[in-house]
Amino acid sequence: YVLLHHVMAQVAGVRGAWGYPEGGMGGVTQAMARAATEAGADIYTNQSVTRVLLGKENEAVGVETEDGTQVYAKTVLSNATAYTTFLTLLPSGTLPKEFEASIKAVDYTSPVCKINVALKCLPNFKANPNIEPNTAMPHHRCTIHLNCEKMELLDEAYMQALQGRIPENPMIEMTIPSSCDSTLAPPGHHVALFFTQYTPYHGDNGRPWDANLKKEYANKIFGVVEKYAPGFRDSIIGYEVLPPPDLECIFGLTGGNIFHGAMSLDQLFISRPSLSHPSPFTPISGLLLCGSGAHPGGGVMGAPGRLAALSALQL
Repeated sequence: YVLLHHVMAQVAGVRGAWGYPEGGMGGVTQAMARAATEAGADIYTNQSVTRVLLGKENEAVGVETEDGTQVYAKTVLSNATAYTTFLTLLPSGTLPKEFEASIKAVDYTSPVCKINVALKCLPNFKANPNIEPNTAMPHHRCTIHLNCEKMELLDEAYMQALQGRIPENPMIEMTIPSSCDSTLAPPGHHVALFFTQYTPYHGDNGRPWDANLKKEYANKIFGVVEKYAPGFRDSIIGYEVLPPPDLECIFGLTGGNIFHGAMSLDQLFISRPSLSHPSPFTPISGLLLCGSGAHPGGGVMGAPGRLAALSALQL
Protein backbone atom coordinates (compact mmCIF):
# COMPACT_ATOMS: atom_id res chain seq x y z
CA TYR A 1 0.00 0.00 0.00
CA VAL A 2 2.82 2.43 0.77
CA LEU A 3 4.10 1.92 -2.78
CA LEU A 4 0.63 2.69 -4.13
CA HIS A 5 0.42 5.69 -1.81
CA HIS A 6 3.59 7.10 -3.36
CA VAL A 7 2.66 6.56 -7.00
CA MET A 8 -1.02 7.55 -6.96
CA ALA A 9 -0.19 11.27 -7.06
CA GLN A 10 1.41 13.32 -9.81
CA VAL A 11 3.84 16.18 -10.45
CA ALA A 12 3.46 18.48 -13.45
CA GLY A 13 0.87 16.13 -14.92
CA VAL A 14 3.09 13.04 -14.68
CA ARG A 15 1.48 10.36 -12.50
CA GLY A 16 3.80 8.70 -10.03
CA ALA A 17 6.54 11.30 -10.55
CA TRP A 18 8.52 12.85 -7.69
CA GLY A 19 9.26 16.54 -7.40
CA TYR A 20 12.22 18.40 -5.91
CA PRO A 21 11.15 21.73 -4.36
CA GLU A 22 13.75 24.41 -5.09
CA GLY A 23 15.79 25.15 -2.00
CA GLY A 24 14.96 21.83 -0.35
CA MET A 25 11.89 20.69 1.57
CA GLY A 26 11.94 23.94 3.49
CA GLY A 27 10.81 25.58 0.27
CA VAL A 28 7.41 23.90 0.72
CA THR A 29 6.83 25.20 4.24
CA GLN A 30 8.12 28.66 3.33
CA ALA A 31 5.63 28.84 0.45
CA MET A 32 2.87 27.81 2.86
CA ALA A 33 4.04 30.45 5.34
CA ARG A 34 3.95 33.18 2.70
CA ALA A 35 0.43 32.20 1.64
CA ALA A 36 -0.73 32.13 5.26
CA THR A 37 0.73 35.51 6.19
CA GLU A 38 -0.69 37.07 3.02
CA ALA A 39 -4.09 35.78 4.16
CA GLY A 40 -3.63 37.45 7.57
CA ALA A 41 -2.24 34.61 9.68
CA ASP A 42 0.31 35.12 12.45
CA ILE A 43 3.07 32.49 12.62
CA TYR A 44 5.15 31.81 15.71
CA THR A 45 8.13 29.45 15.62
CA ASN A 46 10.16 27.88 18.44
CA GLN A 47 7.04 27.95 20.60
CA SER A 48 6.61 24.46 22.01
CA VAL A 49 3.03 23.72 22.98
CA THR A 50 2.72 22.02 26.37
CA ARG A 51 -1.04 21.49 26.55
CA VAL A 52 -4.36 22.05 24.85
CA LEU A 53 -6.64 24.30 26.91
CA LEU A 54 -10.10 22.94 27.61
CA GLY A 55 -13.32 24.77 28.44
CA LYS A 56 -16.14 23.92 30.85
CA GLU A 57 -17.69 21.48 28.38
CA ASN A 58 -14.38 19.72 27.75
CA GLU A 59 -14.02 21.54 24.43
CA ALA A 60 -10.73 22.86 23.03
CA VAL A 61 -10.43 26.61 23.57
CA GLY A 62 -6.73 27.20 22.86
CA VAL A 63 -3.18 26.14 23.71
CA GLU A 64 -0.48 26.95 26.22
CA THR A 65 3.21 27.20 25.30
CA GLU A 66 6.22 26.24 27.41
CA ASP A 67 6.74 29.83 28.56
CA GLY A 68 3.22 29.94 29.96
CA THR A 69 1.67 31.94 27.15
CA GLN A 70 -1.97 31.03 26.54
CA VAL A 71 -3.50 31.50 23.10
CA TYR A 72 -7.26 31.18 22.80
CA ALA A 73 -9.11 30.13 19.66
CA LYS A 74 -12.39 28.76 18.42
CA THR A 75 -10.67 25.75 16.86
CA VAL A 76 -7.35 23.98 17.54
CA LEU A 77 -5.73 21.98 14.76
CA SER A 78 -2.91 19.63 15.76
CA ASN A 79 -0.22 18.60 13.29
CA ALA A 80 1.47 16.44 15.94
CA THR A 81 1.13 12.67 16.09
CA ALA A 82 -2.03 11.23 17.59
CA TYR A 83 0.03 9.97 20.53
CA THR A 84 1.38 13.45 21.28
CA THR A 85 -1.94 15.18 20.69
CA PHE A 86 -4.10 12.94 22.85
CA LEU A 87 -1.74 11.38 25.38
CA THR A 88 0.67 14.26 25.99
CA LEU A 89 -1.18 17.53 25.37
CA LEU A 90 -4.49 16.61 27.01
CA PRO A 91 -5.10 16.02 30.74
CA SER A 92 -5.32 12.40 31.84
CA GLY A 93 -8.87 11.09 31.92
CA THR A 94 -10.12 13.51 29.28
CA LEU A 95 -10.71 10.96 26.55
CA PRO A 96 -13.28 8.17 26.25
CA LYS A 97 -11.60 4.94 27.40
CA GLU A 98 -12.21 3.14 24.09
CA PHE A 99 -10.67 5.96 22.09
CA GLU A 100 -7.69 6.31 24.43
CA ALA A 101 -7.02 2.57 24.22
CA SER A 102 -7.08 2.72 20.41
CA ILE A 103 -4.57 5.58 20.38
CA LYS A 104 -2.25 3.65 22.69
CA ALA A 105 -2.49 0.71 20.26
CA VAL A 106 -1.32 2.69 17.20
CA ASP A 107 1.81 1.15 15.67
CA TYR A 108 4.59 3.76 15.58
CA THR A 109 7.36 1.32 14.72
CA SER A 110 9.91 2.97 12.45
CA PRO A 111 12.22 1.08 10.09
CA VAL A 112 13.98 4.19 8.81
CA CYS A 113 17.44 5.66 9.32
CA LYS A 114 18.10 8.82 7.31
CA ILE A 115 21.62 9.94 6.35
CA ASN A 116 22.33 13.36 4.85
CA VAL A 117 25.71 13.76 3.16
CA ALA A 118 27.68 16.74 1.83
CA LEU A 119 29.94 15.90 -1.13
CA LYS A 120 32.76 17.73 -2.87
CA CYS A 121 31.90 16.12 -6.21
CA LEU A 122 29.22 14.10 -7.96
CA PRO A 123 29.33 10.27 -7.57
CA ASN A 124 30.64 8.45 -10.62
CA PHE A 125 28.89 5.09 -11.02
CA LYS A 126 30.70 2.22 -12.73
CA ALA A 127 27.53 1.04 -14.45
CA ASN A 128 27.03 4.40 -16.17
CA PRO A 129 30.20 6.53 -15.93
CA ASN A 130 30.03 10.31 -16.08
CA ILE A 131 30.56 11.63 -19.59
CA GLU A 132 32.34 14.65 -18.12
CA PRO A 133 33.74 15.04 -14.59
CA ASN A 134 31.21 16.27 -12.04
CA THR A 135 28.45 16.63 -14.63
CA ALA A 136 24.98 15.39 -13.72
CA MET A 137 23.46 12.71 -15.94
CA PRO A 138 19.85 11.46 -16.01
CA HIS A 139 20.49 8.70 -13.46
CA HIS A 140 21.84 11.23 -10.95
CA ARG A 141 18.39 12.85 -10.98
CA CYS A 142 16.56 9.60 -10.26
CA THR A 143 16.04 7.53 -7.13
CA ILE A 144 18.92 5.06 -6.86
CA HIS A 145 18.24 1.77 -5.06
CA LEU A 146 21.04 -0.41 -3.71
CA ASN A 147 20.92 -3.73 -1.86
CA CYS A 148 17.62 -4.29 -3.66
CA GLU A 149 18.83 -6.56 -6.43
CA LYS A 150 16.89 -9.54 -5.05
CA MET A 151 13.73 -9.84 -2.97
CA GLU A 152 15.67 -12.12 -0.64
CA LEU A 153 17.91 -9.20 0.33
CA LEU A 154 14.93 -7.11 1.37
CA ASP A 155 13.35 -9.96 3.28
CA GLU A 156 16.61 -10.71 5.06
CA ALA A 157 17.07 -7.06 6.09
CA TYR A 158 13.50 -6.89 7.36
CA MET A 159 13.74 -10.09 9.39
CA GLN A 160 17.04 -9.04 10.96
CA ALA A 161 15.54 -5.69 12.04
CA LEU A 162 12.48 -7.49 13.37
CA GLN A 163 14.85 -9.44 15.61
CA GLY A 164 16.31 -6.18 16.90
CA ARG A 165 19.44 -6.37 14.78
CA ILE A 166 20.94 -3.88 12.36
CA PRO A 167 20.75 -5.58 8.92
CA GLU A 168 23.89 -6.81 7.27
CA ASN A 169 22.66 -5.35 3.98
CA PRO A 170 20.24 -2.47 4.65
CA MET A 171 17.98 -1.35 1.84
CA ILE A 172 19.36 1.92 0.45
CA GLU A 173 17.37 4.56 -1.39
CA MET A 174 19.73 7.31 -2.55
CA THR A 175 18.89 10.65 -4.12
CA ILE A 176 21.10 13.54 -5.19
CA PRO A 177 18.76 16.57 -5.21
CA SER A 178 21.60 18.99 -5.95
CA SER A 179 21.83 17.41 -9.41
CA CYS A 180 18.50 19.14 -10.09
CA ASP A 181 18.74 22.13 -7.76
CA SER A 182 22.05 24.02 -7.69
CA THR A 183 20.92 26.16 -4.74
CA LEU A 184 21.47 23.25 -2.34
CA ALA A 185 25.28 23.26 -2.47
CA PRO A 186 28.21 25.50 -3.47
CA PRO A 187 29.33 25.33 -7.11
CA GLY A 188 30.80 21.92 -7.93
CA HIS A 189 29.56 20.42 -4.67
CA HIS A 190 26.55 18.21 -4.02
CA VAL A 191 24.32 16.69 -1.37
CA ALA A 192 23.23 13.07 -1.25
CA LEU A 193 20.30 11.86 0.83
CA PHE A 194 20.01 8.26 2.02
CA PHE A 195 16.72 6.72 3.10
CA THR A 196 17.74 3.38 4.57
CA GLN A 197 15.85 0.53 6.19
CA TYR A 198 15.17 -1.64 8.03
CA THR A 199 16.71 -0.31 11.22
CA PRO A 200 15.51 -1.10 14.75
CA TYR A 201 14.85 1.60 17.35
CA HIS A 202 17.91 0.35 19.25
CA GLY A 203 21.07 -1.22 17.92
CA ASP A 204 22.07 -4.85 18.38
CA ASN A 205 21.31 -6.15 21.88
CA GLY A 206 19.61 -2.89 22.84
CA ARG A 207 22.69 -0.79 22.11
CA PRO A 208 21.86 2.93 21.96
CA TRP A 209 22.37 4.90 18.78
CA ASP A 210 25.42 6.76 20.08
CA ALA A 211 28.08 8.50 17.99
CA ASN A 212 30.06 5.29 17.52
CA LEU A 213 27.07 3.26 16.31
CA LYS A 214 26.01 6.05 13.95
CA LYS A 215 29.53 6.11 12.49
CA GLU A 216 29.56 2.32 12.09
CA TYR A 217 26.21 2.37 10.34
CA ALA A 218 27.19 5.26 8.05
CA ASN A 219 30.39 3.43 7.08
CA LYS A 220 28.31 0.35 6.25
CA ILE A 221 26.11 2.40 3.91
CA PHE A 222 29.02 4.29 2.36
CA GLY A 223 30.85 1.00 1.78
CA VAL A 224 27.96 -0.25 -0.35
CA VAL A 225 27.92 2.95 -2.43
CA GLU A 226 31.69 2.73 -2.83
CA LYS A 227 31.31 -0.62 -4.62
CA TYR A 228 29.06 0.98 -7.23
CA ALA A 229 30.75 4.41 -7.33
CA PRO A 230 34.48 4.16 -6.48
CA GLY A 231 35.78 7.33 -4.85
CA PHE A 232 32.51 8.10 -3.06
CA ARG A 233 34.10 7.85 0.40
CA ASP A 234 36.81 10.35 -0.51
CA SER A 235 34.21 12.81 -1.77
CA ILE A 236 32.43 13.05 1.60
CA ILE A 237 32.86 16.39 3.38
CA GLY A 238 30.43 15.71 6.23
CA TYR A 239 27.28 13.80 7.13
CA GLU A 240 24.57 13.36 9.75
CA VAL A 241 22.87 10.13 10.75
CA LEU A 242 19.23 10.22 11.92
CA PRO A 243 18.08 6.84 13.31
CA PRO A 244 14.55 6.41 14.74
CA PRO A 245 15.36 7.91 18.20
CA ASP A 246 16.76 11.07 16.57
CA LEU A 247 13.78 11.39 14.23
CA GLU A 248 11.58 11.14 17.32
CA CYS A 249 13.55 13.65 19.40
CA ILE A 250 14.28 16.28 16.73
CA PHE A 251 11.05 16.21 14.73
CA GLY A 252 8.56 14.99 17.31
CA LEU A 253 7.84 11.81 15.34
CA THR A 254 6.55 9.27 17.85
CA GLY A 255 8.73 6.17 17.57
CA GLY A 256 10.60 7.90 14.74
CA ASN A 257 7.82 6.96 12.30
CA ILE A 258 7.85 9.42 9.39
CA PHE A 259 4.17 8.75 8.63
CA HIS A 260 2.93 9.55 12.18
CA GLY A 261 1.96 5.88 12.44
CA ALA A 262 2.38 2.84 10.22
CA MET A 263 0.56 2.95 6.88
CA SER A 264 -0.81 -0.55 7.34
CA LEU A 265 -4.32 -1.49 6.24
CA ASP A 266 -5.56 -1.59 9.83
CA GLN A 267 -4.51 2.04 10.31
CA LEU A 268 -5.94 3.64 7.17
CA PHE A 269 -9.15 5.34 6.03
CA ILE A 270 -11.76 5.40 8.85
CA SER A 271 -9.29 3.63 11.14
CA ARG A 272 -6.78 6.48 11.06
CA PRO A 273 -5.99 7.13 13.82
CA SER A 274 -8.93 5.37 15.47
CA LEU A 275 -11.93 3.42 14.27
CA SER A 276 -13.92 4.83 17.19
CA HIS A 277 -13.49 8.41 15.95
CA PRO A 278 -12.28 8.92 12.34
CA SER A 279 -10.16 11.98 11.60
CA PRO A 280 -10.00 14.89 11.28
CA PHE A 281 -12.56 15.02 14.10
CA THR A 282 -11.70 13.95 17.63
CA PRO A 283 -13.69 13.26 20.82
CA ILE A 284 -12.72 16.77 21.95
CA SER A 285 -15.01 19.36 20.38
CA GLY A 286 -13.02 22.02 18.54
CA LEU A 287 -9.86 19.87 18.33
CA LEU A 288 -8.97 18.55 14.87
CA LEU A 289 -6.08 16.45 13.56
CA CYS A 290 -4.40 17.89 10.46
CA GLY A 291 -1.13 15.92 10.27
CA SER A 292 0.05 12.67 8.74
CA GLY A 293 -1.54 10.65 11.53
CA ALA A 294 -4.94 11.58 10.09
CA HIS A 295 -6.60 10.28 6.90
CA PRO A 296 -5.25 9.74 4.24
CA GLY A 297 -1.86 9.48 5.92
CA GLY A 298 1.75 10.52 5.48
CA GLY A 299 3.63 11.99 2.56
CA VAL A 300 4.14 15.49 1.25
CA MET A 301 0.70 16.08 -0.22
CA GLY A 302 -1.22 18.25 2.25
CA ALA A 303 -4.39 16.15 2.07
CA PRO A 304 -4.85 15.69 5.85
CA GLY A 305 -4.42 19.42 6.34
CA ARG A 306 -6.86 20.31 3.59
CA LEU A 307 -9.50 17.96 5.01
CA ALA A 308 -8.99 19.45 8.47
CA ALA A 309 -9.17 23.00 7.13
CA LEU A 310 -12.43 22.32 5.28
CA SER A 311 -13.86 20.73 8.42
CA ALA A 312 -12.74 23.68 10.56
CA LEU A 313 -14.60 26.07 8.29
CA GLN A 314 -17.81 24.17 9.06
CA LEU A 315 -17.43 24.45 12.86
